[in-house]
Amino acid sequence: MADLSRPEGPKIIAVANQKGGVGKTTTAINLAAALVECGKRVLLVDLDPQGNASTGLGIEAEDRDMTSYELLVEDVPLVEVIHATDIDGLAIVPATVDLSSADIELMSNEKRSFLLHDALRQPAMDGFAWDYILIDCPPSLNLLTVNAMVASHSVLVPLQSEFFALEGLSQLMLTIREVRQTANPELRIEGVILTMYDRRNNLSQQVEKDARDNLGDLVFKTMIPRNVRVSEAPSYAMPVLNYDSNSQGAVAYRALARELIGKHEKIAA
Repeated sequence: MADLSRPEGPKIIAVANQKGGVGKTTTAINLAAALVECGKRVLLVDLDPQGNASTGLGIEAEDRDMTSYELLVEDVPLVEVIHATDIDGLAIVPATVDLSSADIELMSNEKRSFLLHDALRQPAMDGFAWDYILIDCPPSLNLLTVNAMVASHSVLVPLQSEFFALEGLSQLMLTIREVRQTANPELRIEGVILTMYDRRNNLSQQVEKDARDNLGDLVFKTMIPRNVRVSEAPSYAMPVLNYDSNSQGAVAYRALARELIGKHEKIAA
């Protein structure tokens, strides 16, 4: 039975695509920052052993003594692995390369698929009053990604506007369906966001058409343009919204945040 004395928890969204280079981490960082600009409190969980989301938010490698590895493998309380960022209202659970061995280390744990689910629902979480938790998944459909999907209410899929973009999507959809059938019946697809979009490019336009024809309303109206400022921002350890607030990329991520919030408000109503 649900504990009615506890506040309603945050919306938990896994940002996932097993294909690398589709703008997954970029979307996780900048959507988180854009949600904060909209007045939301956000926790970003870096579940990618590359740790790019952590780097992109200015968490130096030497400062990552407590990470998502300790959270999952060593059962360290969530409050001990949360790091503040330079953005007020945005915190992160960082990652290191240690996480790459988590699949093997967790294999013998009978609750291995539910570790992140349980960690994100600890009573100690209530005091943080997060509105959103975004999980940056690794570019693979491994146990870490399954943990993210079991823990989440929905999956947000960045889709690069290039040839073969839709081909890998079917395997991701099958994984989502399998998780829904076996571990998390409430899991849904939050939507597909087209990234690296170039309106002048016929291929980008064709990918958009194919995506909307095949996926309909699952595709966000907002599209993230190919923008040099978005690419430069991580090297300065900040979201593009802070690096160049007026750039096309920053404007697009703000629009995505508003569209996402609007969808949730509509559902709640």
